[in-house]
Amino acid sequence: QLQACGGGLVQAGGSLRLACAASGRTFRTYAVGWFRQAPGKEREFVAAIHWSDRATSYAESVKGRFTVSRDNVENTVYLQMNSLKPEDTAVYYCAASQGILIMTMKNLERYPYWGQGTQVTVSS
Repeated sequence: QLQACGGGLVQAGGSLRLACAASGRTFRTYAVGWFRQAPGKEREFVAAIHWSDRATSYAESVKGRFTVSRDNVENTVYLQMNSLKPEDTAVYYCAASQGILIMTMKNLERYPYWGQGTQVTVSS
């Protein structure tokens, strides 16, 4: 089971850190992705981190502003979001997949395990 938390209301330019914790399984051998869904839009890829060498991948819209990291001891994956913009407003989801290839980490259909979302609202 995955649990995402850390969302909230922040002004444009501010920062938030989301956390995704796993219970019942270890993240050590899983890739973990972050996705988001804004009202009326499809769920989209944000960032992901692979289990093997901690390779990361980011959507172009968040490169340079968001950082994904993992703490295998704490069994938690983080998404540090800086310089937030109103267009970052969405429900953010974390997802996990075992055995996924680095090149396919952006594909949401590759993730069988999903957490509930956490709302991020960025005011202008």
